[in-house]
Amino acid sequence: MTQNATSPISPASPVSLPSALASFTEQWSPRIVTSVNDYDVRIAKVEGDHVWHVHDHTDEFFLVLEGELHIALREPAGERTVVLSKGSVFTVPHGTEHKPYAPVPTAILLFEPTGTLTVGDRHEDIPAHVDATTGHALG
Repeated sequence: MTQNATSPISPASPVSLPSALASFTEQWSPRIVTSVNDYDVRIAKVEGDHVWHVHDHTDEFFLVLEGELHIALREPAGERTVVLSKGSVFTVPHGTEHKPYAPVPTAILLFEPTGTLTVGDRHEDIPAHVDATTGHALG
């Protein structure tokens, strides 16, 4: 598990999301683009499965920049999957077990409190292709 130990990021100039996405190749390994108050704005390239996990005390916001993201949810009423196409947003409420999956190469933007682990507070075994991190600085 890797964690970002840097202080909050506040860019001195605008950040081009296409350029930021082009600066790394790792899947399921978010980069922190900027911070807003106590929240990180992260971008990630994703494809295939993430892991079932839950954030006990924070919601998780997803915006699909390119591609398609599916998010399986385990809710009191049962399981369901939401499908997000380019330009779609969805917020997973805190305490909801969920598993993101991208059937095609996808770029996403996430908005969550600084220090939030990508695999939540509780999760299944983490495969090698998923980076358990609080985000990495843009390189």
